[in-house]
Amino acid sequence: MKREEITALIANGESSGLEFKRDDIRPEQLAKEVVALANLKGGHILLGVADNGTIVGTTRSNLAEWVADTVFARYIHPLILPYYEEIIMDEEKRVAVVTIGLEIAKPYVVRANDRETAYVRIGAVTQPATREHLLMLGAASGFIHTEIMPVNRTTFESLDMARLENYLRDILKDPEVPGTREAWLTRLQALGFMTAGVTEEPVCTIAGLVLFGIRPRQMLKQSGVRLLFFDSLDKQYQAQLDKALDSPLVGRFQVGKTGKTLIDGGLIEKCLETMEPFVTQEAGEIDQNFRREKRWLYPFEVIRELMINALAHRDWTRFVDIEIAGYSNRLEIISPGPLPTAMTVEKMLAGQRSARNHIIVEVLRDYGYVDARGMGVRTKVVPALKNLGIEAQFEATEDYLKTIIKKVSVGISDGMNSSDVMGVGKASGKEGIAVGKEGGSVPAMAKPLTVDVGKTSEKILDAIRNRKHITIPELANLIGVTERTIERNLHTLQAKGLIRRAGGRKQGCWEIITT
Repeated sequence: MKREEITALIANGESSGLEFKRDDIRPEQLAKEVVALANLKGGHILLGVADNGTIVGTTRSNLAEWVADTVFARYIHPLILPYYEEIIMDEEKRVAVVTIGLEIAKPYVVRANDRETAYVRIGAVTQPATREHLLMLGAASGFIHTEIMPVNRTTFESLDMARLENYLRDILKDPEVPGTREAWLTRLQALGFMTAGVTEEPVCTIAGLVLFGIRPRQMLKQSGVRLLFFDSLDKQYQAQLDKALDSPLVGRFQVGKTGKTLIDGGLIEKCLETMEPFVTQEAGEIDQNFRREKRWLYPFEVIRELMINALAHRDWTRFVDIEIAGYSNRLEIISPGPLPTAMTVEKMLAGQRSARNHIIVEVLRDYGYVDARGMGVRTKVVPALKNLGIEAQFEATEDYLKTIIKKVSVGISDGMNSSDVMGVGKASGKEGIAVGKEGGSVPAMAKPLTVDVGKTSEKILDAIRNRKHITIPELANLIGVTERTIERNLHTLQAKGLIRRAGGRKQGCWEIITT
């Protein structure tokens, strides 16, 4: 900050974002002002300036250390990392500027005298505030819109330019992609991917870093996905897999006349790839084509949709990763934070939409990751599970939304291939799947494939089993290939007598032919 800027600030007087203080005050008094600013939208504290605006200068020889080690480290919780600078004013008097950014871990409190007290600033007055008061203030002012909050210590170089160019040029078909660093900074701030920071250089927003950051989790610890898999009913010390994935949310695609082809997966694709060995099952024997048939133990489309929902709608003020945990009988997906205001599980299942992170959702919609109508749970998850005779369980609390999917359990006999686990047909007295509670319905198994159709066609068949009205564009987005590839595989499956089209192109559906 320059001398002229400090002079202008002092001339305008104290406000909701500006406080004057001498540096001989008690540390808890300064901590109170810091917390009040952090609980609103940040601001500046000028040390060495009297309440009436007179520049008296700083007097402590170790002021920077006192501010960092005593005030911030001992009295303020959660931890805040301020921007500190000292400016020489007239008559060689120093003014220390302590800048508090737009923080996201609200409410901040002062820990003193065995108590924790939150403060809020209204005008130039700092006063105690309850948590409810802070939440009401944030909602009324619109400040708690977390995806546009700055991620301090990030820069323009924290973003993956190849993905950003791919997004503008190939996904949005933008005719004017920025050509200089300055043009990029202007454009990214306009899109909500960057914003003003505590220094002169813009920083990434949460949305920008999560979507396009090179290594988002290095600067925003809660931006990853933690995968945990156990060969038991509950968590144990020894996990089959315990891995936190760190990657930009979106993939990079080659877009041409025939459609969209994935060339570099993002967090969504890497999660599915890492999970695959733990949510699929291979046959115990090699077939006549020297291959082991593989089936998903949970509908692929359901896992993908629930994971994307967790990434799109999570609460970024919660400092924990999304957690996907697999057990011997179920899969759990935990999205941090409560449901958005006034939203309930019942409303979500009915198809009501309430996006918490609008920028992230819109970008995911541009790529085709999310349903254009925003009703993926109702139109994809519920029908796919209903076809298997099971239901997802949703547990909503103030801390998280947990979705539980029961694994389809199979009684495998000598004459049945273990990869039959995902096949479902009409109810009969033949081989079946034990689903849900004991004594529940037992849908019959579809006969296992005896024809080698390739991995893409296998995924198409699984998707059709889950939702027979699925369209070619939806299949292409789901599997990550071009529409032309889907059409070619569909023709092959029809030629081999494995599927048929019932009805017209718009109103018809796919049927799997069993023999």
